[in-house]
Amino acid sequence: MPEPINPCLKCGACCAFFRASFYWTEASDVTENGVPVQLTCQFGPFRRMMLGTVGPSPRCVALLGTVGQEVRCTIYENRASICRAFDPSWMNGVANPRCDQARAAWHLEPLSPDILTTRPVRPARRRRRAA
Repeated sequence: MPEPINPCLKCGACCAFFRASFYWTEASDVTENGVPVQLTCQFGPFRRMMLGTVGPSPRCVALLGTVGQEVRCTIYENRASICRAFDPSWMNGVANPRCDQARAAWHLEPLSPDILTTRPVRPARRRRRAA
């Protein structure tokens, strides 16, 4: 069965370009399984933001890997709503100008409509029986 290609696993540009701010109640000190509060800081009276996402060289503290090559979010299951809502271009059949903007800042080509094509999954290896 084919699996979709997730362009975010080779990109990460949005995590190293935009500020990731969210309503304060999404943090783990208020919401069970929320955004780990130790990875955030206060941003105004009602918001928090991910550490590292502000400044001349923003990069979310939860981003692991090399932008444009291979990345992953270390808190993926507990990421903020702003991150959950950010779709790569063409995920839903439309371009996301903010995705394109972040990719351009990292000298990456914009995603194309065929980015979410499928590829064959390698068949599972058969276990050899012990003799």
